[in-house]
Amino acid sequence: MTEKLRKKLITVLKIIVSTALIYFIFTKINFEDVVQTIKKSNPFFLIIGILLVVLSKVLAAFRLNLYFHQINVKITQASNLKLYLLGMFYNLFLPGGIGGDAFKGYVIQKKYQTGTKKVVSVLLLDRLSGMLLIFIYACALVFFMQHAFFKAYSWLAALAIPISIIVFWLLNKKFFSYTLPVFWKSFGYSALVQLSQLICILCILKSLSITEHSFEYLFVFLISSIVSVIPLTIGGIGSREVTFLYGSEWLGLEANTSIGISFVFFLITALISLFGIIYHFKKPKLETIS
Repeated sequence: MTEKLRKKLITVLKIIVSTALIYFIFTKINFEDVVQTIKKSNPFFLIIGILLVVLSKVLAAFRLNLYFHQINVKITQASNLKLYLLGMFYNLFLPGGIGGDAFKGYVIQKKYQTGTKKVVSVLLLDRLSGMLLIFIYACALVFFMQHAFFKAYSWLAALAIPISIIVFWLLNKKFFSYTLPVFWKSFGYSALVQLSQLICILCILKSLSITEHSFEYLFVFLISSIVSVIPLTIGGIGSREVTFLYGSEWLGLEANTSIGISFVFFLITALISLFGIIYHFKKPKLETIS
């Protein structure tokens, strides 16, 4: 099987999975209610939510550039931001032919010749750093939730936070020691990235006039963020909504409202990612810090 054919098959499979998940969701909820919920949203809080997602993406790009500089890829922040935005566009709108991370890795290696292994490693670490903070915030939210399951295992969540940080630090030290100097800086950036997105969800809740179970909605959002990273669907479409659906059922939340939150966040992300099309037609010139 040729590489080109394999990529096409993967794209078709992702489309099938995404379509199947979306269809499944529509069989479980009243889509008209979801639309009506979104229509009643307060645009002021949605605008704030959009700005917060933009902030989170800028911070994420800064975090990635920390790693790039550690492998002697001295790309400027401006060039990195353009490349990051283009990667977002590819991740969401061109997931089969060329993913965002794959494109960034290819361009960086071609320009700086720093070694494919190191480029792939820092791209992976960048993702894992974000996932670590999602996990930490999810554990922290456990202490504010009233569900009996979380009350019973709150001690485990408290234990998991320091253990996860220590394990990630040890993995960095053992396999990627050249990134240790920026470990805590990247940790700080990741904390701000995820915090921005959590506040965005609070703004979405506010725009939809949802005043109850805020911590539960935030928790489901974090879990959906982890699930959406799994490369089974196009840009996480379907997988995030299914997570919201089952999460809402488990925690006793309103299913239609949960799906509405998920759709609004996806639309915000898609809107921002769409601006990357500018650099699809005019590829960004990578400039190096002098």
